[in-house]
Amino acid sequence: MIRSCIIGTGSALPRTCVSNAELAERVDTSDEWIRERTGITQRYIAEPDETTGSLATAAARAALEDAGVAIADVDLIVLATATPDRTFPATATTVQHALGGKGFPAFDVAAVCSGFLYALGTADAMIRAGMAKRAIVIGAETFSRILDWEDRGTCVLFGDGAGAFVIERREVEEDGPGILATRLHAEGEHGELLYVDGGASTTGEIGKLRMKGREVFRHAVVNLAEVLREVLDEAGKGPADIDWIVPHQANARILDATARKLGLPMERMVVTVDQHANTSAASVPLAYDVAKKDGRIKPGDLVMLEAMGGGFTWGASLLRA
Repeated sequence: MIRSCIIGTGSALPRTCVSNAELAERVDTSDEWIRERTGITQRYIAEPDETTGSLATAAARAALEDAGVAIADVDLIVLATATPDRTFPATATTVQHALGGKGFPAFDVAAVCSGFLYALGTADAMIRAGMAKRAIVIGAETFSRILDWEDRGTCVLFGDGAGAFVIERREVEEDGPGILATRLHAEGEHGELLYVDGGASTTGEIGKLRMKGREVFRHAVVNLAEVLREVLDEAGKGPADIDWIVPHQANARILDATARKLGLPMERMVVTVDQHANTSAASVPLAYDVAKKDGRIKPGDLVMLEAMGGGFTWGASLLRA
């Protein structure tokens, strides 16, 4: 059968790491308050010369190196971001040019924190349809640009970063590697629970992130548990078959609640929110790359990716490493 197989991963973080204590010097908060509610201890914040595009390019380069593939052998780039360098052109085309690519399709996907799942699903579908053979799929964000630093309920939650996969069309056996199943969802009726209060065609301003955290938490736990079951059913697997879950790194409470709802031990969750905070579309590939590089995720492991973001949008993808 034809599957999209992950042959390389990479990630990139800004130069500047900001601890909770350092953040408390500029925001009315404390290290204890942040840790207790979110599990976050630090985050990375982009400097003025660091952009979504530059972080995405660095992550893509690392993924290409990990895969042993040159940009000349790539024929698709899909980049998930809610914080593009410019309204247009797509930041994916900026990355394409920076990597030395030319001619093949490169475009952005906007689905906020679940953007990487949307981008991966899109690239996988294009590969299986024969429209591409090898793709770079990226999640990259500079959420620090859209935070209200006077709102301690939101600004402490987010950080900047990027993660990337190189995926390749391969013929494999049924128990072989690759993406097994993906399910994506959206419910626009909840758009006012997590959003940015600006836009090109509304205010003409970029705007700032706004969130009703309690309502988002409630929807996230229910939606993520349901989509994980959908994907497992489609792939003919059960929770006990999963070796690792790589979730969107929103906060430690959501990760714990999702694991309990599925009856899975937290030991099978890849958790990086303490080190990176919520990097939106970057969080899933960034966490996957960390777990792969430190030896937790090994070839043959069954890995579930999942995320939910503003919109609401959410989704999950089951793959064999």
